[in-house]
Order: sequence, then structure tokens, then C-alpha cells
Amino acid sequence: MIAYIFAGQGSQFRGMGAEVFGAFPDLVDRADDILGYSIEELCLTDPDQRLNRTEYTQPAVYVVNALSHMREARNGSGVADYYAGHSLGEYNALLAAGAFSFEDGLRMVAKRGELMGSVSYGGGMAAVVGLSADDILDALSEAGLYGVDLANFNTPTQVVISGSTQDIAMAQSVFENLGASYHILSVGGAFHSRFMAPARAAFEDFVEPFYFHTLHTPVISNRRALPYLNGSVAVDLVEQITAPVRWVESIAYMARQGVTEWKEVAPRAILTPFLRKIIKSETSKQ
Repeated sequence: MIAYIFAGQGSQFRGMGAEVFGAFPDLVDRADDILGYSIEELCLTDPDQRLNRTEYTQPAVYVVNALSHMREARNGSGVADYYAGHSLGEYNALLAAGAFSFEDGLRMVAKRGELMGSVSYGGGMAAVVGLSADDILDALSEAGLYGVDLANFNTPTQVVISGSTQDIAMAQSVFENLGASYHILSVGGAFHSRFMAPARAAFEDFVEPFYFHTLHTPVISNRRALPYLNGSVAVDLVEQITAPVRWVESIAYMARQGVTEWKEVAPRAILTPFLRKIIKSETSKQ
């Protein structure tokens, strides 16, 4: 069985998409009309240095992922038994499974990026490497850092935390004293945490008019680490904004169903290293 996995924010780089924009000129034009700027120029040259700003990053990665997967489908591949995407990448997984059109997906992603990038809260994120999620929770509690949430479960020993910039800075010595590696991420907010509640509320209103089609292929939900239920797409996409990305459990679920071949779609592959560590951990349990 084959699974296609789509990367999200963090996979972007200037020059991405060079191999796909020319193959889909009509879709590129439609993207420009929706966004109000040239998506090709943003991705290839980024003249105004906006690519790493959340409200621009998210549409850019969505478009490059979508066109890359469409190119694979045009070439006779791209069909999967399961789709999944990390955070923003989940929109590409749902697009691949027929949940909505390229255009509607882009409209939702653009609004999502705008809302997440505009939350008026001094938030940040950091990756903690070398500790389990339980160990991280214990350390945060002992340090009195109750305002920090676990945001992304990337591997069994790599978890991204989310909170105020002050708390994220204070947590560094806590985890380094426990022997973990600590990497403060260059992001514009405390994503996948309680602090995104204003963005979630506004996004819920925005997606209400959208129509979601029945999925023709299972898509694994970040929020539940189980396949989407038809009729639950809007709810899961709204809740995903404040919920953690349960990536370890999502990959483990697909592996248990018999997936043995994995194909990452991304401007720059960032999920494949996570995948290897998850599969190795799951295999060691057997």
C-alpha cells in the first residue's frame, strides 16, 4: 500500500516550484486572481521578502504542493491508498482526495494564513529533541511553565512546543539541562496552541459556506490521527488550528493498515526523516 504525505510550513524556500509553474498556467493564473499577487514571482524570486511571512508562506506551499502532485498524476502516478499532510499540508491531502477544488482550497489556506499571522499575541515555538512527550510535559510542569502547549508530535523524541515568546525562551535552559537539544523556530506565532483561538473562531465563520465533497481516498486527520469522516472535514480543519499535530500516531496508523511505500510531496523534503524515525520506533515495538 502507498501513502502520499504533504509537508507544510517550514518546507518553503526561494526558488521552489520552478519545475511546475509552467506546466499549469491556467491554475497559476487562477491562483494569482485569488491572491491578488503573482504566486510564481513570490516563490521563485520573492522580491519583497515575504515568503517566510505566514500569510504568504501558507498559500505558496499549498500551491507548489498541489501543482507537484498534479504533475505526478499527469505522469501516471500520484494515486495512493492513504493521504496525509502535516498541518498546512493536510489541505493538500484533502485536495488530492477530492474534498474541494484547487481554488476553494487556496481560498481557505489564504484566509487561514492571514488569520494565524495576524493573531495579536507575542507567541513562538521551539523543537525539543531527545525527550518523550511525557518527559516534556513533566519538565514544563516542574518549571511552572503552564502556558506552554505541545504543538507537533513529529517523532517519538521530537516535539514542538508553543507558547509566549517569554515562556519559549525560559524553557530552553529547562530542556538543555535535561540533555535535550532545543531549537527556537523562526515562526510568526504560537501555532497549534490555545493562543490561536481567535484565529480558529474567525476561520470557523469563514469556512461555513464552503461545500466539501465525499472523499474518494482516506485522509488521516492531524487532530485525531484517524481517517476523516465524511461530513467532518470543516470541523477538523477548524479545530486543527488550536489542536496539536499528531504526526507520530498518524504515520503509525497508516503503517498498521499495511502502508509500506511512502511518497513525500513538498517544496523541500522535511517529513521523510521524521517518517524513518517513526517507522523504526514502531518496528522496535513488534
